[in-house]
Amino acid sequence: MERINVLYISGSLGLGHITRDLLIANYLRKLLPEADIEWLAASPATTVLEEAGEKMVEGIDQYGNETHSAEKAAKGSRLNLANYVMKSTNDWKKNAKFFLDLIKSKNYDLVIGDETYEIEIALRKHSDMKKFPFVIIYDFVGLDSMTFNPIEHIVVYYWNRVWSSDSRKKPSYDLALFLGEPDDIPDKSFGFMLPNRRDFAKKRYTFVGYVLSFDVNSYSNKQEIRKKLGYGNEPLVICSIGGTAIGKELLELCGEAYLIAREKIPNLHFVFVTGPRLPAESIKLPESIEVHEFVPRLYEHFAACDLAILQGGRTSTIELTGLKKPFIYFPIEGHCEQANNAQILTRLGAGLKLKLSSATPELLAEKVISTIGTTVSYPDIPSDGAQKAAESIVKVLKEYKPSAL
Repeated sequence: MERINVLYISGSLGLGHITRDLLIANYLRKLLPEADIEWLAASPATTVLEEAGEKMVEGIDQYGNETHSAEKAAKGSRLNLANYVMKSTNDWKKNAKFFLDLIKSKNYDLVIGDETYEIEIALRKHSDMKKFPFVIIYDFVGLDSMTFNPIEHIVVYYWNRVWSSDSRKKPSYDLALFLGEPDDIPDKSFGFMLPNRRDFAKKRYTFVGYVLSFDVNSYSNKQEIRKKLGYGNEPLVICSIGGTAIGKELLELCGEAYLIAREKIPNLHFVFVTGPRLPAESIKLPESIEVHEFVPRLYEHFAACDLAILQGGRTSTIELTGLKKPFIYFPIEGHCEQANNAQILTRLGAGLKLKLSSATPELLAEKVISTIGTTVSYPDIPSDGAQKAAESIVKVLKEYKPSAL
């Protein structure tokens, strides 16, 4: 059987994207056993790929690291997305060149990019080099200005104009997948004289629902999961910041809140997960507290907990929503994507949103005491997005290259 060469590019920040990308890739392999998948990504995604035994493109260490750019652009636990975009320009140019050189040297039957905007733009400019179907994955649409800074407004408008230019000419992608629902997209324009975001997405994107890397029903027995992970019966709180080094201040706030909350709940057990890019020793936390860096299958610990405290990233908050767990989340201030995710969570009635710049240890402790172990009534969410995404990808491949299958 003829092999099908697939290039999967996992972009954006942290670990959420690579988690869902691996799941989509595994469904793709079930539907296309003849698929040979190579990966293009940067740290910390490469750590996950290595542990999964995945094959990566040669010279991947030359690929630009968006997570590093975001960490440079951040000011403490604030990250303005427009500032990040400006800081990332050189990496995006570098990545576009790497990609174009790669497709010159190797023939691919399919290319998939998760929030790889620089690749989509490169293929617009070099359409003659596109000999394969290109699939792009989104989980939000459009940027928003988060300050009154006129430079930020100019940058946001420029990129929204680039984003929405698909409405005026043929896009470089053959399929755009949106991981979520139409109501997740703000019902407003990209900007002055630009199209409505939700209407634009409905016309051009395929909506597949959310991606969970586990079956919710398999994690309904909390005591069984706790036993497997080595936890006891004490009230358990998981504090996590995700896959970037942004969030040190949040973890330290959680540490102070823990000392206050345990006066009311003496057997309270806090577990801190710093992620793969923030050394545990760099954080000021109470002595003898349980601290971990990279934790595989963090969702299992979410399933075991009575409460989670985290930033406002899509993957973890949707996992907690699917598991129907109480959680307190702090969207990274200035980060319009996490602000959009907060709107989605509000629509779903999921989680309690707080603002890090105005939160005190006393306030967080109060919320921990009142929220821990509460029963929540989030709606069931469509969580088979990975399977639907893979099915849509196979369909577009068949239409583009029927001889390859």
